[in-house]
Amino acid sequence: MGVVRGILVESDLLISPSAGDANGDAILRPGADLLLRRLRYSKIPFGISHEPGLSRPKECLMQELANTYSCTNVCLSPEDDLSSKVAHIWEDNEGTFIYVVSGCKADIYHKEAGNGWSKVIVDPGYDVATGTSNIFIQKLEELLLLICSLNKKAIDGEGLIVGYVMKPSREEDFAKRGAFPLRPTQNGLMFLPLQYELPLSRQLKLVDAVLHKATDEILAVDMCSPSELSEKVAFTSNLQELQKCMKSQPVCCVIDPISNISPILDRLEVQQILIGLEALNIHGRSKIRAPHFLKVDSFHQPYLEQRLAEAKLSLPNIVKPQVACGVSNAHSMAIVFKMDQYKDLNVPLPAVVQEYVDHSSLIYKFYALGSKVFYAVKKSIPNTDILMNLFADKGSKPLHFDSLKSLPVATEQLSAGNHQLELDLVNDAANWLRRTLDLTIFGFDVVIQEGTGDHVIVDVNYLPSFKEVADGVALPAFWDALKEKIVSEKDKQSNESEIS
Repeated sequence: MGVVRGILVESDLLISPSAGDANGDAILRPGADLLLRRLRYSKIPFGISHEPGLSRPKECLMQELANTYSCTNVCLSPEDDLSSKVAHIWEDNEGTFIYVVSGCKADIYHKEAGNGWSKVIVDPGYDVATGTSNIFIQKLEELLLLICSLNKKAIDGEGLIVGYVMKPSREEDFAKRGAFPLRPTQNGLMFLPLQYELPLSRQLKLVDAVLHKATDEILAVDMCSPSELSEKVAFTSNLQELQKCMKSQPVCCVIDPISNISPILDRLEVQQILIGLEALNIHGRSKIRAPHFLKVDSFHQPYLEQRLAEAKLSLPNIVKPQVACGVSNAHSMAIVFKMDQYKDLNVPLPAVVQEYVDHSSLIYKFYALGSKVFYAVKKSIPNTDILMNLFADKGSKPLHFDSLKSLPVATEQLSAGNHQLELDLVNDAANWLRRTLDLTIFGFDVVIQEGTGDHVIVDVNYLPSFKEVADGVALPAFWDALKEKIVSEKDKQSNESEIS
């Protein structure tokens, strides 16, 4: 049996049986939309089969599904031969076709299709098992697990399965760029969405690694608590269950351990880590550094102006919540132009007051994918004089904004004429951050200070989308970074096992 090269799903498994008669609209079964979206971006051609003589509502829905999910509709009668019916659709691919049918119709379809076909029967009455000619699953949701399992066997176990968890919108952004294919990548990776509706323990036995965006699963963060940061964060019950199951599967690599990403949740801790960049600075080239900063628990605390001066902070300042991500107000920020503006500032506390660096409205967004580093240039907040005139009533009031939605960016065309980006310097910083944070995939933002040429790292984040980098370059680097991490962890576990 070869790699799965085509998937045909019986329409009755996707469309609700109680809808679509002459008097009602046809609708999808619960969960069918998510499965179809994942199949669309799987890099495996797929189609939906149906019987002749559809009702008008079902016919309209089938056409809508074909348009929305880029799949093929195949009309099949019981006497049709599957191979000849779909050969013209997927004829150039090598491997195995699978035909997914419900248990009640398992014996109806179709003439013997030949060695290139396997029938997958969805029947809650069967235990999950593999027969000589048919494969049984209890739920349609198990189809993706089955495909990954078949593909891994087809490439003699050389492939690696990466299970992933993140919020739907983020998954969609990655998947539609081709980042999460079910079909093996050029370096043998297959991507499986972990489903909380199915037993996690069974899924984790199948995967070689778990890629997560744990910050998508944060319910609350209490920065005022004296506890360790890991104890300040409340995760969803789903992520807690995943963490529990992963502890019982020590051979499964986690990219990256939640303890490693904890510093990224805290802007104060990130700032303190970035102070270590000073060790990279050598005579004869620009300096790379952290911005000057100060943590504040109250904007009314006495001697605030003195404390700002002692921290080398001169106005204007940019004020950010200490919690960096995972909660709704983590990106509610303000730029303060005068000291008396602090008293009415609407930024969540505790907060980090950060140096505002004039940087000619340009920000360099760097992405570290394993050992490879990429960057993109984007518009940013203008220099102080322009900012005050355009956005802040000449500095008479603080400028509040959400950095994800309403960043006050410059309106002029991008021009790096005032900047000289020193890539070797930033690459050294990327390698230093990788070692210090022990992260596989992360991003950081650099601005270049006018006048001094200092390269200032103003933000660090975990598992960024890196969508500003061309997919043809970024995705192979992304896959290579994951594989290198998984292989490294497996080698480490093997060595530890031999020693013990």
